Amino acid sequence: MRFLNKFNVGLLVAVALGACNKKEYTFEPAPEKPQVIDSSYVAPEYEDDYSSISSWEQRSEWNLANVHDPTVEKCGDYYYMYGTDASYGNVHVGKGHFPYRRSRDLVNWDFLGMAMPKTPAWIADTLNAMRRRQGLSPIGDPQYGFWAPVVRKVGSKFRMYYSVIVDNYIKSGLPNTAANFDGSWSERAFIGMMETEDLATNLWTDRGMVVASSTDRGNDWSRRNLNDWSAYFKYNAIDPSLIDAADGSQWLVYGSWHSGIVATQLNPATGMLRTSGDAGQRIARRQNSDANRWQGLEAPEIIYNETTGYYYLFLAYDELSVAYNTRVCRSKSVTGPYLDYSGRDITAGAECWPMLTHPYKFNGHPGWVGISHAAVFKDNDNGQWFFVSQGRLPAGVNGNAFSNAIMMGHLRQIRWTADGWPVVMPERYADVPESPIKEEELVGKWEHINLNYQFQVQQGSSELTLAADHTLSGALTGSWSYDASGKVLTIAGLQVCVERGLDWEVFPREQTLIYSGLNSQGRSLWGKKNL
Repeated sequence: MRFLNKFNVGLLVAVALGACNKKEYTFEPAPEKPQVIDSSYVAPEYEDDYSSISSWEQRSEWNLANVHDPTVEKCGDYYYMYGTDASYGNVHVGKGHFPYRRSRDLVNWDFLGMAMPKTPAWIADTLNAMRRRQGLSPIGDPQYGFWAPVVRKVGSKFRMYYSVIVDNYIKSGLPNTAANFDGSWSERAFIGMMETEDLATNLWTDRGMVVASSTDRGNDWSRRNLNDWSAYFKYNAIDPSLIDAADGSQWLVYGSWHSGIVATQLNPATGMLRTSGDAGQRIARRQNSDANRWQGLEAPEIIYNETTGYYYLFLAYDELSVAYNTRVCRSKSVTGPYLDYSGRDITAGAECWPMLTHPYKFNGHPGWVGISHAAVFKDNDNGQWFFVSQGRLPAGVNGNAFSNAIMMGHLRQIRWTADGWPVVMPERYADVPESPIKEEELVGKWEHINLNYQFQVQQGSSELTLAADHTLSGALTGSWSYDASGKVLTIAGLQVCVERGLDWEVFPREQTLIYSGLNSQGRSLWGKKNL
C-alpha cells in the first residue's frame, strides 16, 4: 500500500487546477416547513466544490477554500487562521508561505495572503552546516515544503512555530524523485519560530531554528529501495503544537510518522529549547516496536482543559488523502503517560480510541474524506471549544478526477461528555442561533452514523426514528429520553450531546438538530435530524 502523506501531497494538488469547474452533484431539497428555524438567520452559501473560484485572482471569494493543517488564534476582534502551503492546483506557488485569513464569527473568513513573504536564509545555512559536518556537499537550491504551523499567544507576543521539510536526497543532494533515487533517505525537516506583537499587521520577526529532525544512525543514511520505510530520522521535526502547562512550564509537541510523537521543554522567555539539542521524549506511538519507524500517525495537537484537569493529545491517523481520521487520548501530565478511552497506554504504543472524525457521507452530498490534522481552541468569551481541520471531497465529484485535492476548512463545535471526553459535532459550525431544545423537537427521522474504523471507506448513514412514545426504530432499537438542561439525548442507553446546527447537505441550507457522542468502545455516534 502506497501512503500519501505530507511529503508527496503536492503530486496530487499540482495537477488539479482547471480539471472541472461545473457543479453537478445534487442536494436533497430543503424542507418547505422546517420545524427548527430562526427566520432572521442567513446560512452560509459558499460552495463546497470551489473549483470554479480556485484561481489566485479569485482568492477574495475563497472563504474556507484551500485550508490545510489549520491553526487558529484570536487577536482583537478577529480569529486568525494559518495553514500549510497547499492549494487546489498549487495556485499559491510563488506567493510566499503559510496562507492566512481572519473572521469575526468563525463562519465568514477573509483570505488575507501569506504570513511569510520569502524563505528565511537560516534554513539553507543550517542545513548545509549540518551536511558539512557529515562530510557532504552543500545543496545549492534545496527543495522545500512549508507545513503545519501553530500560532499561540505567549505573554504580549504571538509566536508561530512552523515546519520546513527539505526534499532532497542526503547522499547526492538531488531533488527527491524516483529518477534521482541514490540509495539514501531524503533530508531532515526543521521547526522554526517567528513572532509578532499584533497578528493584524502581519509583520513577523523570524527567530530561526528551534529543533531539527534527529537520528540515532550516525552517517548510515542508506535506504534499500523506495519501499523501505524504516526511516533514517528517528524524530521528525514537523507538525508543532505548543502548550502552556498548568505548572508554568512550556512545551513543544511535534512529530510525524517516523517514530512517534515527542515533547520537548521550551524557555518561555525566548521560545527556544530550554536545553539546547534536546529533541524531547516520546509521548505517543502507534505500534509498540522501536524497529517500526513507519507509525501512520502525525499532527499532534495538545490542549489543557482546566475543567477536567487533563491534557488532551489529538492525533491524525493514516494517509491524508482519504483515510485521515482523528484520535484523542489524555494525561494528567504533558509528558504522559497518555491513556485512551479504555485506559490503554498510547505512550507505550496502544491503538488509540476515541476516534472523533472519519470519512463520512450524509444523504444528498458526496460527503467528505481526509478529515484530520486538527487545531483545537476555546472561545474564552463563551467557553465554547472548537475543532478545525481540513476535509477533502472524494475523487470523481462532478466528473473531476482531481476533486480529492479540493480542501475545505471544517470547523466544528466540541462538546464534552460526562466523563470528560471531547466529541466533535457531525456538521460544520455555522453560528446557528441558540435557543433551548425542546423534547418534542427530537421526534422524527434522523440520519445516524456509527463511526466504525474502515480504511479509506466513507461511513454512510442509516435511518433512525425517534417516536413520540419514546421508542426507537431503524439504526437503533429500544427507548430514548432527553435531559433538556444538559442538552443530552439518551438513545438505546447511549448518551449523545445535542446542538442546533446547519444541514449542509440540503440546498438552500437549513437549520436542524445534530448530535454526537461515544459508545462503550469509544466509537463516535453522529446524527442529523431530517426536517
